[in-house]
Amino acid sequence: MKFGVVVFPGSNCDEDLVYTLRDILHQDVVKLWHKETDLQGADFIFLPGGFSYGDYLRSGAIARFSPIMNEVVAHANKGGFVMGICNGFQILCEAKLLPGALLHNDTRKFICKNVYLKPVTKTALPTRGLDFDKAFKVPIAHGEGKFFAGDDERKEIIQNDQILFRYCNLDGETTEESNPNGSMLNIAGICNKQRNVFGMMPHPERASDFELENTDGREIFESILHAVNA
Repeated sequence: MKFGVVVFPGSNCDEDLVYTLRDILHQDVVKLWHKETDLQGADFIFLPGGFSYGDYLRSGAIARFSPIMNEVVAHANKGGFVMGICNGFQILCEAKLLPGALLHNDTRKFICKNVYLKPVTKTALPTRGLDFDKAFKVPIAHGEGKFFAGDDERKEIIQNDQILFRYCNLDGETTEESNPNGSMLNIAGICNKQRNVFGMMPHPERASDFELENTDGREIFESILHAVNA
């Protein structure tokens, strides 16, 4: 399995992702500049967090038209794996690879802190190997992280079991108080119907190193690896 990490102008979590995948999980990783039109043989594409193109217009709205995204969309449409984290999630929604949209946080403020996540679907790569009785502590860092979908999309997301994670408290309870940004249904991450495209606002790559005394995020990457290498 070869991983590709796309780098846009304004990306700032690409090195964190590369470090996690290459140095912690010992995977083959290549960085893909946004102007490239070749995925260099990568099987699994990551879109990292950051502020692509300065978050002008809407977060991810300009990055969606970078040349590399034509290849990412084609890769996903052929069944290839794609995952967006934070700004990467926003880009995937803008590219219509994932339903819904990410709106301004209810507080209208940038939020950077640890939150807790409850895995929901048991059939998607990032969650299927997790402990569903555990609340995972993973940091967020975003100003536009409020997930929203219209009535029809919301119904489909629920019916198709597309919710990856919900924000919860330390005890794993999904409450209004544990929702940091006002996301619909406390949603912190979703996948597409075909279960090959994934998006989440929290940053698992920032909770993957033993030096940080928190490896809850690493378990999400390990779930992916165990599934694709099974």
